[in-house]
Amino acid sequence: MYTQENGFYIAHGPNGPISILGNMANRHGLIAGATGTGKTVTLQVIAESFCKAGVPCFMADMKGDLSGVSQPGKLSGFIEKRLPEFGMKQEDLTFEGCPVRFYDVFGEQGIPMRATIGEMGPDLMGRILGLNDTQTGVLNILYRILDEKGILLDDVKDLRSALDWLSKHAKEYSTQYGNVASASIGAIQRALLHLENQGADKFFGIPSFNIQDLMDTRDGRGVLSVLAADKLMLQPKLYSTFLLWLISELYSTLPEVGDLEKPKLVFFFDEAHMLFEDTSKALTDKIEQVIRLIRSKGVGIFFISQLPTDIPDVILGQLGNRVQHALRAYTPRDQKAVKVAAETFRANPDFKTDEAILELETGEALVSFLDEKGAPSVVERAKVLFPLSQIGAITEGQRLDIMNANRDINNKYKEAQDRESVFEVFAREAEAEARAAEEAAAAKEAEKEAAKEEKAKKKEKTIWDKVWKAVVTAVTGTLATILGKTVSDSITGKKSKNTSVKDAAGRAVKNATTAATRQIVRDVLGNVIKGK
Repeated sequence: MYTQENGFYIAHGPNGPISILGNMANRHGLIAGATGTGKTVTLQVIAESFCKAGVPCFMADMKGDLSGVSQPGKLSGFIEKRLPEFGMKQEDLTFEGCPVRFYDVFGEQGIPMRATIGEMGPDLMGRILGLNDTQTGVLNILYRILDEKGILLDDVKDLRSALDWLSKHAKEYSTQYGNVASASIGAIQRALLHLENQGADKFFGIPSFNIQDLMDTRDGRGVLSVLAADKLMLQPKLYSTFLLWLISELYSTLPEVGDLEKPKLVFFFDEAHMLFEDTSKALTDKIEQVIRLIRSKGVGIFFISQLPTDIPDVILGQLGNRVQHALRAYTPRDQKAVKVAAETFRANPDFKTDEAILELETGEALVSFLDEKGAPSVVERAKVLFPLSQIGAITEGQRLDIMNANRDINNKYKEAQDRESVFEVFAREAEAEARAAEEAAAAKEAEKEAAKEEKAKKKEKTIWDKVWKAVVTAVTGTLATILGKTVSDSITGKKSKNTSVKDAAGRAVKNATTAATRQIVRDVLGNVIKGK
C-alpha cells in the first residue's frame, strides 16, 4: 500500500488517503485506545506499510496475534464491506505476508535474544531486580571495580560470584567508593534467586544479540522482527527494561544519519506504560534523552498504550504521528483522560475532538501525522486500513516452518556459550588463595615440628649433661673421700694395702654409676609423663 508520493498509507479520511511522510516517520508516534478498539490491527497495518517500503521493524507480540503478519490474509465480509470506503475494488487486492523472524527471550517460540549483565549496566539491572537506590548503588560500585580489573560480567552465575567476592572484600573498597553493606548484597542475591526461579536468567549470557540483525531486508522488503512476549509480559520489569535496553543499544551503536527519506528501523513499544512505572527520575530523564536523540540515527519509535496520559508529558511531546482509537468514559477519571487526549491534537473545526473519541467505532480513529514542515496536521476522523496479511495468530507448525527458514541466524544464537568471565576468574583466584593458604599452613606446621624437635634435642642434651655431671660429682666425691682417708691413714701411721684402695675405688665408681642411673631414670620418666 506504500507509494512514494503519499508516503506510508495508513488511513482514509473524508479528504482521501492519510499517510505518514517518509522523512517524518522517524519523529516517533503514538497508537492509543481502549482494549478491543483496533490498536493491534493498526500496528500491523503501519508495520506492513513500512515493510513493503523496505523498512525493517521490531515489535512485541503480547497475545500471539501479530504472528499473523507472516502469512497472507484473505478476503472477508468485513474487508469486502470496507473496500468502497477506501475507493478500492477486490481485484486491487494482493494478500501477502511479510518476511518475519520470531524472537523469544526464553528461546521457546523463536530465536533466543540475550544480553550480558555487563552490557545491561547497573541501573537497568537494578530496575529488573527491583532494587532500591542503596542496593543499586552497590551494583554501581561492583561494576566499577570489575571494569577497573578488566573482568567480563556475562551471566547470573557471574553476578552471584562477583557479589560473593565483594562481600569478602567490602572493607577494602568502602573507603574509596562508599559503604558496601552486607544487607544490600544479601538483598541483591535474593533478587537474583527470584529471577532464576522465573527462568529469566536465560536472557543473560552470550552470544549477545547484535542489534544489526534487526536491520535486515529481504527482496527489497524490511524484515519484521516479532518478539514473543506472552510469557515475558508476566515479568513487566524485565519486559520493559529489555526493550529499553534495545533502544539504548540502537542509540549507542548506530551512526548519525540525520533526516532520511525513510527510517532505517521502526520500533514498536507495546504496553508502553510499563516503561514508566516505578521508574526513577534519573532513568526517566535518560529515556527522554534517548527518544529525543535516536531519531538522528534514523530510528522511529511508536508507543502503544491505552491512554496518552500513560506517557510522561516530556516524552509525549516528542510523538508527532498519532492514531487515537476510541476511549471509554465511565468515571470522572476516564472523562478527564478523554479531555486530555483531545487536547493533544490540533483541533478540527468540523467536529469536537473529545466527543469524537467517545463515538469512534472499531477500526476507526482520530489521525494526525506530521506535515512536510514537521508540524502536526489537523486531526481527522478516519478509517484505518485493513492489513493484507493474516489477522490473528498462526499455528505452531507455521511458526516452526518460519524458524527453520531462518536457520542461519537461529544457529547463530541458539546455543548459549561460556567464556572466561567473573565466575572463572574469581574461581581461579579462590583456588590459588586456598592453595597458598594450605602451603602456608603446611609451612607453619613444619616450622612448629622443627621447633618441637629442637626443643626435644635441647632437653635430651640437658639430661645427659646432668648425668655426666652427676657421675663426675659422685666419682670426684668418692675419690676425694678415699684420698682423704689415705692421707689421714698416712698421717696416723696406718698402712693400707693396694687392694684396699682398689676395692674402695671400685665401690666408688659403682656407687656413682648407680646414682647416675637413678638420675637418668627419674629424668626420662619425668619427660615421658610430661609428654603424655
